Amino acid sequence: MARTVVTMPGDGIGKVVLEEALRVLEAVGFDPDYVHADIGWEYWINEGNPLPQRTIDLLREHGLGLFGAITSKPKWDADAELSPELKDKGFVYFSPIVGLRQVFNLDVCIRPCISFAGNPLNFIRRTADGGFEEPPVNVAVFRQNTEGLYAGLEWTDPPQNVYDALATHPKFKNWSQYEKSELAISTRVFSRTATRRIMKAAFQYAEKHGYKSVTVCEKANVLRETSGMMEMVAQEVQKEHPSIQHWSANIDAMMMWLTKNPEDYGVVVAGNMFGDIVSDAFAGLVGGLGFACSANIGDEVAVFEPTHGSAPKYEELDPPIVNPIAMILSAVMMLDHIGEMEMAQRIRKAVAAVVAEGNVRTYDMMKMPGGPNAIEQGAATTFQVTDAIIAKL
Repeated sequence: MARTVVTMPGDGIGKVVLEEALRVLEAVGFDPDYVHADIGWEYWINEGNPLPQRTIDLLREHGLGLFGAITSKPKWDADAELSPELKDKGFVYFSPIVGLRQVFNLDVCIRPCISFAGNPLNFIRRTADGGFEEPPVNVAVFRQNTEGLYAGLEWTDPPQNVYDALATHPKFKNWSQYEKSELAISTRVFSRTATRRIMKAAFQYAEKHGYKSVTVCEKANVLRETSGMMEMVAQEVQKEHPSIQHWSANIDAMMMWLTKNPEDYGVVVAGNMFGDIVSDAFAGLVGGLGFACSANIGDEVAVFEPTHGSAPKYEELDPPIVNPIAMILSAVMMLDHIGEMEMAQRIRKAVAAVVAEGNVRTYDMMKMPGGPNAIEQGAATTFQVTDAIIAKL
């Protein structure tokens, strides 16, 4: 079937790694039409909008996107870099990838964290006899992508009606001593509909891929309403999937347990903020963000991206040194999503073979600092890693 993929390189190394993923897709025989779309810091500076409407229109038309990376900065830095003619015109920076998730309700985020044999960055632990062991890590983090703390319901010096509404809560008395101009407020709002959707997706994924458990990673003993809702909905959904166990872990405890027994966990599901945290933590056990891929899935649109940032300091290095595997694996997730399972599996096997052989490793895999000297110290270039994967194909 003819397909069109909207490509959004974004900022920094996103422009580098996306091209490498397209090379691998071509080598495996995937031949869609590609349409470039504008997104990122350049468009914030020059247009006051890092997510132009024209990009939204392209995704709405074609439904499938590959995304590189973005630069995102605090409010004051974003305001300072806006073009002079756009300053004081009411433009407010908002992360374009968060914007995409909300515009298209890409509420199901999947972040697989799976170790490749032979990766020197894999998690190891000491055994009782003084030796070492390397437990396999095979975790899929399901992150609710559109609600919670990332939804953008925030105020500095909140409007009077917001302040008055908060003041009706007895816990607010601790802040009633302050003028509202002294307050900054971020809200964490969950809906039962979205919570059930992410939970249902997590349990279905566990069944399909042979995982034994779904762990809710929240903080229900403190965040009793929002985290509590996730726990209650998980209990309801588990009854529809009796072969899958429902486990619970507080986010802080999970940060400890995942470095003690990561092989115990299968599917992990969490809200927006905690899902971001726990997915990065598990990614650290399988090689870091150079191996961390993700999918953002809605009913009509799906966007696939590595979870790393734009690392602008590496963008101009020639040849580039960054690890393209996270972006390549994100493209593999896109192939899975559209039913191209054979192509997806071929690429996964090729990546696994290159990692296992260990002849071609970027600076992160060699545990050395990044920078222009990495190549002369033995690190492979971005292009060499892609070439090796294509050779395996």
